[in-house]
Formats: sequence, C-alpha cells, structure tokens
Amino acid sequence: MKSNIIRSVLSATALGVLSSSAMAHGDEEHAKPRTFDASKVEATAFGQEGNPKKVSRVIHVGMSDHMRFSPATISVKRGETVKLVVRNDGQILHEMVLGTKEALKEHAELMKKFPEMEHADSNMAHVKPGKAGEIIWQFTKAGEFEFACLQPGHFEAGMVGKVLVK
Repeated sequence: MKSNIIRSVLSATALGVLSSSAMAHGDEEHAKPRTFDASKVEATAFGQEGNPKKVSRVIHVGMSDHMRFSPATISVKRGETVKLVVRNDGQILHEMVLGTKEALKEHAELMKKFPEMEHADSNMAHVKPGKAGEIIWQFTKAGEFEFACLQPGHFEAGMVGKVLVK
C-alpha cells in the first residue's frame, strides 16, 4: 500500500511538472539554494533534511563519467547530521539522490518516462561538470539506504552507492 501511495505521489508530481512551462533537467541550473525551515522538514524512511547549524561532519563524494561514486559506501551514525559535498569530476551532468532502494528504483523509472522532469528536493544535488553541490541530511533511522544518479541511463549503468546508518 505504501508503494502505491508513493507511486501515486510521484505520478501526480510528474504530471504537475509536465503541465508547467518550466521544465529543466538537462544542462540548466536545476535548483535554487535551499533555505532551511524547520517547520517544513518532512521525515522520510531514510531521514530528513538537516539543519545546517547542526552539521557534525562533512563527507566528500566524487561522481565520474565512469558512472561511479567515490566513495561508493558511506557510514554515518543514527541521528547524525552530515553535509555531503558532491563533486562532479566528469564532463556530463550528474546528480546524487538519497533514498531507499525501492524509491530510487521507482524514481529512475519515472525519469526514463519524463527525462526533462524538474525536481529539487532536499535529498538531492544536481551538479554540472567541474562543479560541486551539497546535501545536508540527518539520518534519523538505522539501516542501509542508497544514493544514486538518476539521470537517464546512469542508474542502469550502476551509478549507485550505499549509506550505512548505525
């Protein structure tokens, strides 16, 4: 039932985005800098947007045109707020999206159908070649989660990593 709700929300979001005149997922600027607002933070199965004032650690992650993240696995403590600095060392647009394995798979399928879909959530960073982006995230639940590049074809090529929350 939960996956049906997620699927419905993703479908509704995609339709809403597609009906708007502002669609971008290619080389255009993807998201405006986020301003943290504690009243708008939404809990997810893999954590929530983190308060920049409570960052306890910075983790650097590289992305390459070999469709890999480096490191491919990161470990954090439950409750920890980290800043993920995501660097694109390649020549094409890449992104890092945090989520559960199932949610990332569903989102990747949606991206295949709607490659120009615009989205800018707190759990993702879209990074042009030679640039860096960041995600500030609080990992509130223990478990194994993932991050992936959901640009069409990248996820399928294996551009996926793991987050181990202990």
